[in-house]
Order: sequence, then C-alpha cells, then structure tokens
Amino acid sequence: MSSAPPFAAGFGSLVLISKAGRKSAPPSVAAAAWAFAAGAANVIMQLSRPEVGYGVVESKVDSGNLLKHPWKRARTTFQYLAVALLGGPDDRAAFQLAVNSAHRHVRSGPDSPVRYNAFDRELQMWVAACLFVGLEDTYQLLRGEMTAEQAEQFYRSAWTLGTTLQVTEDQWPPTRAEFDTYWVDACGRVSIDDNVRAYLQDLLNLRMIKPVLALPFRPLLKFLTVGFLAPVFREALGVQWSDFKQRQFERLFLLVALVNRFLPVFSRQGGSYLLLADVRRRVRDHRALV
Repeated sequence: MSSAPPFAAGFGSLVLISKAGRKSAPPSVAAAAWAFAAGAANVIMQLSRPEVGYGVVESKVDSGNLLKHPWKRARTTFQYLAVALLGGPDDRAAFQLAVNSAHRHVRSGPDSPVRYNAFDRELQMWVAACLFVGLEDTYQLLRGEMTAEQAEQFYRSAWTLGTTLQVTEDQWPPTRAEFDTYWVDACGRVSIDDNVRAYLQDLLNLRMIKPVLALPFRPLLKFLTVGFLAPVFREALGVQWSDFKQRQFERLFLLVALVNRFLPVFSRQGGSYLLLADVRRRVRDHRALV
C-alpha cells in the first residue's frame, strides 16, 4: 500500500505535518468564500448541542461574540486550529490560558433553559469532535476519499484539537472506528430550539456583516454553508436541501480541487504559518489572543 498523503487540516488555510514529515495544506481557492462557509457550518454543528448553543447565545463575553465581532472571532478560531495542529507546547499553553480566561464567564444562570459550563469536558469533546469532522470532510472533498490507513493516521494526528484544551487523551476515542461510535451517539443529542435557531439564522444570513458587503455574497455563502452540513444538522436548523443542490455542491468542489492542484505551495499553506506567527507575536507583546 502506498504511504499516506500529507494531511491537510483546518478550513482552507491550515497545514498539518504528517508523521512521515511531509507537508501539505487544504486548498485556498476562493478561500474567503469557502473557508468562511466551512467555518460557519462548523459553528452551527457545535451550537446544535443545546448546552453549547445556550453557552454562546447567553454569553456575556462580548469580545468573543460572533455576531458583533465576526472577523475577530474568525481570526481566533483559525488561530486555535493553527496552534492546536502546528504549534509547540508553549503555543498551546498560551492559547489554553487565554481561552480558559474567557471560558470562566461562560456558565448557565438560574434562568437558563439548560445547564452548561464552558469547562465541561464532555462539551469540549463535542466541540473538538465537530472541528475534526469538519476538517476531515473538507480534506476529502478536496483531495478525495482516504483509505482506512490514511484515515486512521489523519485521525491520530488531529487529537490535539481537543487535548489543547480540557479534553484528555483517554477521553478521545482511541481509533477512528470508535470515534464513529462516539459521533453517532453524540449526534443523537442534536437539538436546536427557536432561540438558538434565530442566532444561527442570523449567522447564515450574514446579519453580522454590513449589508453592502453581505448582499452580493449571501446566496453563495448560504449555499456553501448549508452544503457543508450533514443532514442531521440541516434538519435541526430547519433548512431545505435537495439532491440537485447536493450535485451542484459536489461539482463545485470538483472544480475547486482541480484548480488547487496547480496552486503554488506557499499560497496553499502560507496562511497557516502567518496565523501561528501572529499568535507568537501577540504573546511576546502581551496582547490578547482571544
């Protein structure tokens, strides 16, 4: 069997170093569009667990509010992925400290419809699992389906998505097959009520971006975002999707994948290192990371 390919990670800009030492990255063709859409879809996935959804909707941490500070939230999310997958122990420790500082304020109040705490390791496992599923789906859309051996290597290389925060190594399913078992069970807890749905519809319709910028791109970004979602999330969100739209989505990514093969290496992976460099610069200058 041929050796596994170098593994891409993240939604359009990150690189993961494989055990073989080779490097690669997911394509950045139309990066501003499809990276945003993949990231937005992952937010929907994460918030489809009521405890996570209300942790965001009710959060008093204004600096991390996606609908108020979309570009900052996008930066910190992609930087987390860069740190988790590419960074060293010092990078991860610094980012963990920053995230924990924000998470201390995220806990349910007496009137919250569900009980939640941002330090709940089960909820953090769900968020990390969503990130992994998103990056694996993105990789396979753009590079083709992996063999069982490649999928296992990809999976093991991505454990730090969770363990960079509160998820422990023994909590993360040890094999890709066991992760599937966890994922099927966890998706059985997906539920989006009207309050969280309204928040996510604002995200889906780009309400956080000025109309002059949002209007031309809303149809495409909405189409891509919904396309990235599995049926369980579309149904919970209450959005329509057809076989025709699915074929359009797949054909679009065939084109994206083809073009990506001819992009210079730097244009495909340079953004990852720029994000990581910015984290390190912020740490040196004692600036906020999140």
